[in-house]
Amino acid sequence: MSRVRAVLFDIDGTLVDSVYDHVTAWWSAFRRHGLSVPHSEIHARIGKDGSLLVAELVEIAGGDRDDEDLTSALASAHDELYGDRVGELTVLPGARELVRASKDRGYTVVLATSAPEHELTALRALLDVDDLVDAVTSSEDVETAKPDGTVVDIALGRARVPASAAVMIGDATWDFLAASPLGVRGIGVSSGGIGAAELREAGADETYRDALDLLEHSPLYA
Repeated sequence: MSRVRAVLFDIDGTLVDSVYDHVTAWWSAFRRHGLSVPHSEIHARIGKDGSLLVAELVEIAGGDRDDEDLTSALASAHDELYGDRVGELTVLPGARELVRASKDRGYTVVLATSAPEHELTALRALLDVDDLVDAVTSSEDVETAKPDGTVVDIALGRARVPASAAVMIGDATWDFLAASPLGVRGIGVSSGGIGAAELREAGADETYRDALDLLEHSPLYA
């Protein structure tokens, strides 16, 4: 890790405890439209590109994944239901400290997310680390989110470092499926509910329980 110059942070499930709020919001959105989909199927797709997530879940629920009116209505319902829960979100253990430690060690800090701007605004306000952040990405920057690597590539550009000098910290397989093909090393945390073995299979080089465990035990912060 001695050559690392930039740390790219996912937010949902990595720094903020929001994954299961997204799961509940999606589950309720589908129910609202007369469709039933298991929580586990939703959870497995959190962090994936939204249009792919909706299409796959509609198909699982027995609907028509090409029904644009339905998929749009589901996305709108999710936004409404998730928005009702934003005030209850909490910062994950060690998240702020991890961002501060990154800055203190001279790393360029990038929030490498494809969250919509309205969600990102709320997450950034909750995290309260903007003074430590050098660059941010959002859904405005990409047409397709993770596992497409575009958002990671943009984050590298804004950090002004090559892939070999960056590390991606995330909680979902999609983070590493996006970063690894570009040559960005990955550190996984299980605070989003995905196990260490699955994160490693997707490309994470190290895995930890959460941000605090990572901060205390990763060579990146030794």
